[in-house]
Amino acid sequence: MLTPFHLAYNVTDLDKARAFYGDVLGCIEGRSTETWVDYSFFGHQISLHLGAPFETRSTGKVGEHMVPMPHLGVVLLIEDWKVLAERLKEKRVDFLIAPSLRFEGEPGEQATMFFRDPSGNPIEVKGFADLSKVFAS
Repeated sequence: MLTPFHLAYNVTDLDKARAFYGDVLGCIEGRSTETWVDYSFFGHQISLHLGAPFETRSTGKVGEHMVPMPHLGVVLLIEDWKVLAERLKEKRVDFLIAPSLRFEGEPGEQATMFFRDPSGNPIEVKGFADLSKVFAS
């Protein structure tokens, strides 16, 4: 049984975060105060707190790409991933890795896209045709 995860991290501006997570990503806002705001991040709970974002470096080699580490993300069904990818293109999100397919024809075949929130926090969204293949090797 899958249950929602909780992740809290820093952002530099709650108004910009609200515009991005709410308007761009389509996440539902939950509780908030003057210094933090909760979102349903595709069914998981994220808490965005005012502060200095975590440091990242592009040290993760995945296929042909060096990806920012650490990063957060979510796995979606491919149909939902495609809808989100189109939404992000329409909203002119600047992709670190544009929506693409990797490991094609392999057990871990997946769609992926990488981008940053307005505070620079890296986010990866993966898409799988069959969620039972997420851990396939």
